[in-house]
Amino acid sequence: MQLQQLRYFTAVAETRNFTRAAERELVAQPSLSQQIRSLERELGAELFHRSRTGAVLTDAGEALLPLARRILADTESARRAVQETVQLRRGRVRFGAPPSLCVSLVPDVLRAFRAAHPGVDLQLREDGSRGLERALEAGELDLALVVPPEGGGPAQLAVTELLHEELVLVSAGPGAGTPVGRRARIEDLRDRPLVMFREGYDVRETTLAACRRAGFEPVYAVEGGEMDAVLASVRAGLGPAVLPGMVAARSGLHVTPFARPALGRTIAVAHGREVPLSRAAAEFRSALLTHLAEAARTGALPPGSRLLPH
Repeated sequence: MQLQQLRYFTAVAETRNFTRAAERELVAQPSLSQQIRSLERELGAELFHRSRTGAVLTDAGEALLPLARRILADTESARRAVQETVQLRRGRVRFGAPPSLCVSLVPDVLRAFRAAHPGVDLQLREDGSRGLERALEAGELDLALVVPPEGGGPAQLAVTELLHEELVLVSAGPGAGTPVGRRARIEDLRDRPLVMFREGYDVRETTLAACRRAGFEPVYAVEGGEMDAVLASVRAGLGPAVLPGMVAARSGLHVTPFARPALGRTIAVAHGREVPLSRAAAEFRSALLTHLAEAARTGALPPGSRLLPH
């Protein structure tokens, strides 16, 4: 059994067509077919039901497919690990973060890592924490910043809490939907039209939960926005919004902290528990921790944010 045969087999299984598989693998179709037949003879079973309309896996093919994918993935991991041994001149980091962190914390970390390791390919995915957790479980990401749910995240993930960040109330200016001369209270949001993020944002869920604990449902001036749309709506004077402190500090908007006990969230870094981090991913995680430690030492974190022991 050869790796090339397994690559051709998975290509046919995924395209359900020998011709399209050959085009994808940049090989002549007769050569691909011959390799598949050779694999079938070695295994003693047909792997595909062949017809004029395409190719469908047999029971034997269904059994082989996940094993073939795993073998090819392990081979790719071995190849990449060897490449990364030379001072991280090559490699890849697939990293994810929620939108609020992509516009605050993440760019500084990416810049520092890129300066130190310009040959490493950085791939960034922006999504809500639950979507990022699913991507980690599926092996589609190496690392992600997430806001863990109460009770912890999925058992398949190794989650390290890094930072507690306060949420604040922002507005276009003093008095524009926010208290003057004092800290905000959740009760101040009652009957106050808010600019609200779309579903999937952790900040939205935290804000709604706090309002419901206070006995009311918030009303919206604008609902369903992404980060840029929320910031633009607040600047236009449509209403205040609840934002993470790190985003608010860079927004240029008027910031009103919440009275104690303040609203907040915990930020953690997560990766697959069963899959060891590649050298590049481990170095990226180290760069993230170093950046946070330096920000805390120099007072660069927004008021109310603090590092957590890890």
